[in-house]
Amino acid sequence: MSATPEVAADARAKILDAAAEAFMRTGFAGTTIDDIARDVRATKGLIYYHFRSKFDIFLAVYGEGMRRVRERVEPHSTGAGTARDRLVAMSIAHLLNLMEALAYHHVVHQAVRGEVSAALKARQIEALKDLNRLRRDYEQMFHSAVVAGIEDGSLRPVDAGLAARVLLSNLNAVDMWYRRIDGQNADDLHDLAVQIVDLLVGGLATPLP
Repeated sequence: MSATPEVAADARAKILDAAAEAFMRTGFAGTTIDDIARDVRATKGLIYYHFRSKFDIFLAVYGEGMRRVRERVEPHSTGAGTARDRLVAMSIAHLLNLMEALAYHHVVHQAVRGEVSAALKARQIEALKDLNRLRRDYEQMFHSAVVAGIEDGSLRPVDAGLAARVLLSNLNAVDMWYRRIDGQNADDLHDLAVQIVDLLVGGLATPLP
């Protein structure tokens, strides 16, 4: 008897969570299907029931990572206030997603940095291209917010493309040092995100007279 859709979805979600953690710990090359199966406390057969290969799991984790961050950030891109207000809200949401789903964020970064080496089939190449397009569309939201901020005067007249890249690069670099501390709650994470975004968007300099 085949599993119900709910049971299958739950098993798939657990596989993705375990795989994301494994890819973060040891990278794509250093992770095996056995590692993922052990962390899920399942057989390799269950893993292969849901995914054809390790790279297909990687693609699914990448896709889930992009889905989560976009779902968290996109509503703020059309919020109230100035474009700077929206950019700040988007950046805070991006950081909260990073800190709460750190392993998924690491996997997206591994894909961006080209750290995954595998002999890919045509369908995998196309799937990777589609995911990369989704990521570029996501980054474009930040670029558009910077452009709008320059136009409404809430941001300085700078190179919008450069500003968006620098902002996102610095937001994403938080994964190099951030690790969840025992006892850290949602309010603590929000306060940390606000402080980081204030530094990145507001800068260190005091206003000129």
